[in-house]
Amino acid sequence: MKLIHYIFLFFCGNLIAQDQATYEVLTIAFYNTENLFDTENDNFTFDDDRTPEGKDAWTEVKYQLKLNNIGRVLSEIGAEISSNSPEIIGLCEIENYTVLEDLLNTEPLRNKDYKIIHYDSPDRRGIDNALLYNTRVFKPNSSKPIQILIEKNGKRIYTRDILVCTGKIEDENFAFLVNHWPSRSGGEKKSRNYRKVAAITNRKICDSLWAIDSAFKIINMGDFNDDPKNSNVRTILNNSAKPNLFEFYNPMLKLYKKGIGSLAFRDNWNLFDQILISGAMKSKDYEHFQYYKAGIFKKDYLVTSSGQYKGYPFRSYGYNGYLGGFSDHFPVYLHLIKKKNPR
Repeated sequence: MKLIHYIFLFFCGNLIAQDQATYEVLTIAFYNTENLFDTENDNFTFDDDRTPEGKDAWTEVKYQLKLNNIGRVLSEIGAEISSNSPEIIGLCEIENYTVLEDLLNTEPLRNKDYKIIHYDSPDRRGIDNALLYNTRVFKPNSSKPIQILIEKNGKRIYTRDILVCTGKIEDENFAFLVNHWPSRSGGEKKSRNYRKVAAITNRKICDSLWAIDSAFKIINMGDFNDDPKNSNVRTILNNSAKPNLFEFYNPMLKLYKKGIGSLAFRDNWNLFDQILISGAMKSKDYEHFQYYKAGIFKKDYLVTSSGQYKGYPFRSYGYNGYLGGFSDHFPVYLHLIKKKNPR
């Protein structure tokens, strides 16, 4: 976390030069890494395509390139303001803990002081959620995976757990939720209730945290497989333009209304990747961490430069096979700031 010496006055949500002051900048990011798998065949999950003998011919060379690509992205998110990589990173579509260790051993991340929070999920493909955190900034005190219990015709439908981690940044209590809600396989309407169960589970987690400490600053991030306008996100999670302590503010809604997305399908853009913040971070109490701005990380190298899918995320595998890119999603991020007294 970097101390930035600027001259700021807060007016209508913007930072304007005024009197010399000091602000700490905290960057939180989320990235759907598009099947970050190793090359080993796991007999207990459906990972066969991502093996050397599988459909994707997933070799060690391809795996190492993917790791370095993702490492480069994570190291650069938000650096224009913070001059550093994010302090907190949520990830999804991670195969296992070993993949995360390999990721942190890439050149862009090797010296970044990150540690890993990860649990294996019951997802049939074996993809998990994870949290990376800078050990100099965040001090975790608890973490656990919360299952999303979905049934259809009396049978369990397995999906990714919600990863929950609590801890402190300086003297403030934070909770981070990393989500990857059920996909839209079979169509948005047909799968909507699956995500509704995920949304209800998520909201119960948040209510439980606030019952413990009403001042908990909750960062609710993930690939929700719903847009900011959809009821599972907007209504069940309880979003508001001017949230109270027990509501969320979703900065991605404004981006979505401008037609900005994090992934594209059939020339339509969606903003499934979102980071929501609890109302405590919209109070304009700058003696504590407050929301500053949010965005989609969309550097040129992350964008398909030509062809039918020009402008789409430059992904590892496309409709025509291996591309050697990054992911089929763009990362999202936000900055929190906190005022410091001049030294």
